[in-house]
Amino acid sequence: MRQPKHFLWAIDGGVATVTLNNPARKNPLSFESYRELTDTFLGLKKRRDVKVVVITGAGGDFSSGGDVHDIIGPLTRMKPAGLLKFTRMTGALVKAMRACPQPIIAAVDGACAGAGAILAMASDLRYGTTRARTAFLFVRVGLSGADMGACALLPRIVGQGRAAELLYTGRTLSAEEGERWGFYNGLVEPGDLMPQVLALARQLADGPTLAHGVTKKMLHKEWDMGVDAAVDAEARAQALCMQTRDFRRAYEAFVARQPPKFEGN
Repeated sequence: MRQPKHFLWAIDGGVATVTLNNPARKNPLSFESYRELTDTFLGLKKRRDVKVVVITGAGGDFSSGGDVHDIIGPLTRMKPAGLLKFTRMTGALVKAMRACPQPIIAAVDGACAGAGAILAMASDLRYGTTRARTAFLFVRVGLSGADMGACALLPRIVGQGRAAELLYTGRTLSAEEGERWGFYNGLVEPGDLMPQVLALARQLADGPTLAHGVTKKMLHKEWDMGVDAAVDAEARAQALCMQTRDFRRAYEAFVARQPPKFEGN
């Protein structure tokens, strides 16, 4: 993979870190960064060296969302066909994040607004700092809360009523409230955010990564299944995991009273 132009990309010990990197403007998204992020997440299906992804922002903010000058202004001058092409393009990023087999952890500090909040929402786990400020502010610019899958994903994270409040009002969700509602898995002080998130990412990367991929896939697929269908689907998925070498390695390590060393196969 070539070094991206519109964000920073680093891999260390199976953990890839995506850093949105325009801190002077609170790391907004542009047409180009949407496309490049989508291509990156789509490409992760073929990356054996990446086991977990961390997405964060530089300079004390996660992302302020769509760039006002690069995106919002041009949208007001687009024809309907161009607008639909744009909304499908932004939605493709969420689809790519949900389809990539690696767990994605969002490390959120400061502003997390609009499309930035969507990026955090589309991640598998979210950790924030005590100064994180999250807002699905589409209504404040005359748009609906139905953006990039928010009406489907957000209720599953915080509940229907709470999601409706955030999407109707566009108000800011404080860090403490976000943790209490379940949007954030945990809160830490700003200086501890990346060390703690990376430690968790390395823990997951050392685990059975093929099985993690199955867990992510089933969490996504089972949203529109009944319980009986989900139980049957999980039976098939777990039977496949039982055929892996990692399953046998874990058993042999248990018998030998040693910690298992997973290799992702």
